[in-house]
Amino acid sequence: MIFDTHAHYNDAQFDEDRDALLSSMNENGVGLIMNACSSLHEMPLILQLCEKYPFMYGAVGIHPEEVEGAEQGYLDRIREYAKHPKIKAVGEIGLDYHWTVQTKAEQHRILGEQVDLARELKLPVIIHDREAHGDCLRILKEHKAYECGGVFHCYSGSREMVREVTEELNMYIAFGGSLTFKNAKKPREAAAAVPLDRLLIETDCPYMAPVPYRGKRNSSLYLHEVVRLLAELRGLSPEETEKITEENGRKLFGI
Repeated sequence: MIFDTHAHYNDAQFDEDRDALLSSMNENGVGLIMNACSSLHEMPLILQLCEKYPFMYGAVGIHPEEVEGAEQGYLDRIREYAKHPKIKAVGEIGLDYHWTVQTKAEQHRILGEQVDLARELKLPVIIHDREAHGDCLRILKEHKAYECGGVFHCYSGSREMVREVTEELNMYIAFGGSLTFKNAKKPREAAAAVPLDRLLIETDCPYMAPVPYRGKRNSSLYLHEVVRLLAELRGLSPEETEKITEENGRKLFGI
């Protein structure tokens, strides 16, 4: 069964057919979903979905694009949400220099604070790293993220950076729809280099739909396309790829 380790089913793009779509997952080979959080105002719906669907789990955290809205006491709110038995990670957290360079200082501070909290809570982190590899790696090392582990979601780093992520930071690496894009030479080189016991798959839905669905709203149902390509890159069958990535996801998130 497929484990989609990063999705956003609380997104408004799913409002019209969310229940019908999620109810179809198991019959279409999707067995587990991790729903990541971007802003704390999303948490009531995320928890509602986790409680309604046995295969749905959640994370809690503040995305780097949302740091300006991080009010005083936000760490205590994350700590409270993390008490829910279906919250299995702190995320998604990290750095984004593509859209929000002007908030670099705040991004650095809030990433560090959330990693420290994850270590306190003994939960893995889900890392968003866009055009910020050097600073992201530095802050994660400074705040001892290797003690809680985690995953670099939608990995965009190099083949060479794989070793730092998996060995020095004790983290997993996840690939999604971008792996299928025609110009995806760098992600494919990295995907071929990740140790099999550190490999995950994801959608980041409703974003990043794989070929041949690129441009459409993404969903976990499209992950079969990512599995097929990843299996080809690694010399595995799709069934073996599903099994390996599911077991890795369960181990990471304690499911």
